[in-house]
Amino acid sequence: MFESNSSQLSPPTKALSFQESSVSKSLNWREPSAVAGGAMQNGGLLKAESIVELAQKCNDDMEKFGMRIKYHEDNIKFLKAQMDNLDESIFDLQVNLSKDQCSRIEMAKNENMNHSQTEENTIDQIQQHGKSAASLLYHLEMRHGAMAFQLPFTKDVIGIVATLGKVEDDNLSRLFAEYLGLETMTAIVCKTLEGVKALEAYDEKGIINRNIGLHGIGLSIGRHIEERFLAICLENLRPYAGEFIADDPQRKLDLLKPRLPNGESPPGFLGFAVNMINLDCGNLSYLTASGQGLRETLFYSLFSRMQIYRTRKEMLLSLPCVSDGAISLDGGMIRASGVFTLGNRKEVEVRFPVSIGILDLPVDYLEAERKIKFMKWEKERIDEDIKREQALLIHANEKFASKKQEYFKFSSAYTNQQQAQTGGHRTVPKGSARISSET
Repeated sequence: MFESNSSQLSPPTKALSFQESSVSKSLNWREPSAVAGGAMQNGGLLKAESIVELAQKCNDDMEKFGMRIKYHEDNIKFLKAQMDNLDESIFDLQVNLSKDQCSRIEMAKNENMNHSQTEENTIDQIQQHGKSAASLLYHLEMRHGAMAFQLPFTKDVIGIVATLGKVEDDNLSRLFAEYLGLETMTAIVCKTLEGVKALEAYDEKGIINRNIGLHGIGLSIGRHIEERFLAICLENLRPYAGEFIADDPQRKLDLLKPRLPNGESPPGFLGFAVNMINLDCGNLSYLTASGQGLRETLFYSLFSRMQIYRTRKEMLLSLPCVSDGAISLDGGMIRASGVFTLGNRKEVEVRFPVSIGILDLPVDYLEAERKIKFMKWEKERIDEDIKREQALLIHANEKFASKKQEYFKFSSAYTNQQQAQTGGHRTVPKGSARISSET
């Protein structure tokens, strides 16, 4: 990120004390092979010129490490300034958004009180499955609030599939829940593979260790997890790799619309299921470490290019262009090419909430939410850069301090030798005056 300009840098003006470098450790001042206070080498005093050369080399190394110290200090200063600027920008955007957010939410709720499936209904439905992992997570949230998702085995959890998206009406809510099934609707969604691993641990025989992870916390509060459950790792999903619909506040995927063999659009085609999932502000602005949202990762993985039609009859007429399944509003369902779901519709207990109008927020509002999320993501990156620069600065300080210690040992040896030869007359090796002034 940064380039060093050695010609504009100077060594530090004060000594920095850290442990000795490997260079100084390799010099044994008590052995005959090195000089310390007139020690002997090859039967005589080491030549003064050799000591001067060694001292000068230490002095040169100190200048080199001094420039590195200045370089890393400048980098840290620059990165912290960037962090401060981001904090200010995030604060300003949040203030502007909060002015009308509460009133919009309240108005939307009042306009949609008659919807039968709210987010509260969905959470209640999840909690009714008392022996499930999803139910345990929401039980923890009810008791401990946001702290429930700060535990070592929950801090990577984003949420439950059923609560991460909304749909336009109750019929779609029921159809999507039936298509995905209860196990998928109550799946736990994690950011990383490490987050998935933290949920459950095993002993040497591969048996679940019920004292660790979700099982451990369930055991401690008397809520055992007896059902198998799904955990979805976002970073391991294969995301959608295409474009998005231009200027769409929901960032819907720009999928190629189906065409019959004659080139015409199939009758009754309403759209793709993945684009009929609505994301609220928080979920819309969520991004993975690689910068991808929930629609192009989680929901694209769940629905792919599944098509929605008005009627079963129209869906069946469109079979030539159905590749990843289809659903009709009157209950028809094709799970994959050649795989049909027949019989009576099944009511799945956990369903997606119905949108309450928050999603009609203006584009600039949603864009501000996305900017805040991007800025927070950038702050995390900068924080990593700062930690790396601080580690390099510590290393440079250690090297500088060690070389300084070596220099004064050589200088002392040289002085002692000169005094022994001249009867007390003091001569200082080249460069020592500068180093002394720095101390």
